[in-house]
Amino acid sequence: MPVLMELFVTFTKIGLFTFGGGYAMLSIIENICVESKNWITHDEMMNIMVIAESTPGPIAINCATYVGYKKGKLPGAILATLGVAIPSFIIIFAISMFLEGFLEITWVARAFQGIKMAVGILILDAALKMIKKMKMKPLQMGILLASFFIIMLTNVLKLHLSSIVVMLTAVLVSVAFFLVEKGHGKEGQA
Repeated sequence: MPVLMELFVTFTKIGLFTFGGGYAMLSIIENICVESKNWITHDEMMNIMVIAESTPGPIAINCATYVGYKKGKLPGAILATLGVAIPSFIIIFAISMFLEGFLEITWVARAFQGIKMAVGILILDAALKMIKKMKMKPLQMGILLASFFIIMLTNVLKLHLSSIVVMLTAVLVSVAFFLVEKGHGKEGQA
């Protein structure tokens, strides 16, 4: 199959059979694009996730665009992006036409309860894979764990602390330690 068609079909399958949004798709994108098809390396996937999270737009679409561009330049990026987005658009459009009574159907409501659990597992799987591949120093691990526990406690205790504040604080602490470490390196050279 020509690479452009393969990109479109592959990302259409990912978009069609993954529930829970972009984070749930990350694990599947990595499995297919890194392990099955060898389109990108694990290191590239880590970089893609960081860049995709930092740029505007859904993370799965950003990942698909990058992989598509790497394999097929601009046409590949367009087809991979369309492939991952079209199934969600069609499904959401179809559901919106019947939404009023859709969630009242017992088996649909139960299916969505099961899907919620599966989505949580997919997101956790993607997070654990990322953490395993990161080369962290003790300080970085401490910041990661502290941020995780603060966010979990905030949710469990129903406190009004935005996770964005926690993430920005983690960034500031990391930058501060980097600058201090960099400053000590210059003093040692003098």
